[in-house]
Amino acid sequence: MNNAQIAETFERIAGLLEMKGEKVFTIRAYQRAARTIERLPMELDAMLREEHDLREIPGIGKAISEKIAEMVETNSLIYYDRLKAEFPDGILDVMQIPGLGPKTVRRLWKELGVTDIAGLQAAIDDGSLAGLPRLGKKTAQNIARQIQFQRSQSKRMPIARAQPICDRLIESLREQCPGIHQIVPGGSLRRFEETIGDIDLVCTADDPAQVLNALAGMPNVADVLGHGDTKASVYLSDGIQVDLRVVHERHFGALLQYFSGNLQHNILLRDRANALNLSLNEYGITDRETGVIEEFADEEALYNRLGLQYIPPELRQGVGEVKAALENGIPRLVRVSDIRGDLHDHSDWSDGRDPMEAMVLAAKERGLQYIAMTDHSVGRGIANGLSVERLERHMAAVRRLERDIGGIRLLRGTEMDIRADATLDYDDDVLDSLDWVIGSIHSGMGQDAATMTARIIKAMHNPHVDVIGHLSTRLLGERQPIEADYESIFRAAADTGTALEINASPERLDLKDSHAFRARELGVPLVISTDAHTTEGLNNTRFGVGVARRAWCEPHNVLNTLPFDKFLEYLHTPKIERTEAFARLART
Repeated sequence: MNNAQIAETFERIAGLLEMKGEKVFTIRAYQRAARTIERLPMELDAMLREEHDLREIPGIGKAISEKIAEMVETNSLIYYDRLKAEFPDGILDVMQIPGLGPKTVRRLWKELGVTDIAGLQAAIDDGSLAGLPRLGKKTAQNIARQIQFQRSQSKRMPIARAQPICDRLIESLREQCPGIHQIVPGGSLRRFEETIGDIDLVCTADDPAQVLNALAGMPNVADVLGHGDTKASVYLSDGIQVDLRVVHERHFGALLQYFSGNLQHNILLRDRANALNLSLNEYGITDRETGVIEEFADEEALYNRLGLQYIPPELRQGVGEVKAALENGIPRLVRVSDIRGDLHDHSDWSDGRDPMEAMVLAAKERGLQYIAMTDHSVGRGIANGLSVERLERHMAAVRRLERDIGGIRLLRGTEMDIRADATLDYDDDVLDSLDWVIGSIHSGMGQDAATMTARIIKAMHNPHVDVIGHLSTRLLGERQPIEADYESIFRAAADTGTALEINASPERLDLKDSHAFRARELGVPLVISTDAHTTEGLNNTRFGVGVARRAWCEPHNVLNTLPFDKFLEYLHTPKIERTEAFARLART
């Protein structure tokens, strides 16, 4: 079992224990372990092989450690199997529906006889779910919407799961095969799609057979689907297919372009080739008159042969990018190296794993000029949100660390709840003492579009709310986005001088690319933030940058590409004037 599977098992155990009415302490222990494991930078099976003591990991005690070892060794857990046997077979599926907590699921089971998704749908259809006290028609409608959403999901894997799998795969192949020259993911992963169908790898190496054999022989390969001289296909125990092609250097560029897609982009490239009396395929470009094949060791040369600017993979969507490349209109997209500061970070003051000092030191080591410590506001009780008194101590700690560590500027911040009634979690006099305020939706996510839109726009009109965090509140593959009039929200952001966050947490990627594209068009300052809860989470900037690149964002579209002195000038500008101020500061 990998970390994600182990964490999921512990989350399910916690849910089942809550349904049983077990002690809160026991339930929280499993939930805490699950959150910790999800954020570990190293796979637990590797840690056990290297004889790490798992009890040294915060939140992992003796009993949890033993259960992890059992799952790694046997791919199962006797305790979990026995616990599941106490409940109807389909009850866990019902618990996966967003909005249905364990206590509600128990009510549905005991009072309506609902034990699976089909039974839940039937209870919605006949009105019995809406008739339960404290649920009602609106809740039933929201649950019906979530069921439909889950049914519409394909077998594609969220990039949050696929990217680490790919990273580990490439690292393992390089360790086993030192003769590898280049190995690059293609397909939807390289284009930074939100979900991934399979992992395509294009490779050049001294000994192709060694690389292909190494892939087929990996311990997490569940099935070898094909194994030839230049390619291999396997199915991993992680639930994803991997297709590997090993080619000569002279074919690398053409093959990488072909397997990077997308389909519509490749069709447009073939149309461009045809217009030049050329033929394009995965091996290169053929002159139709002479039959001579041109081979390309890199993609740039292939695009140039077609009279095009190089088109970055994130833009290869078959929507205007080829026309732009013909007119030399492909911009210099934002890069990870352009990001000067991180403006959304949590520590163990609220629901983060690591101390504030560790977070700041890690940010400094990554070369950041500034970081905002934005632990949760008081309303997030589940996240150990800060009372006003604790917030004051938090701000003092930020100032003390800035002085003691040196070499990095710290901002006193908060991620503050925008409540269901559109009021804010802190009063204005408290907010006025902060350097950076994120307003976020964490509750009441089932409100209708008009109510939700008005709620967010009202928060934007507050002069202290600098940015709206993870606007749509979605969790990829798990929770639908809120219903809202996003166009009105984007226009209000521009009018009020409120920035919008591209949350780089790979489970969120929120704003999504199309939303970021439209906000950029309207001149809204965009912020790429990691929402890091651990020091490792600071590495998630690349995910936010990937979204921004798909949205055609250049450095001057992203607020935290500003050096700290210009960022301070932006903050000291009256909020209503900030949209214009940002446009000026970002281009000078």
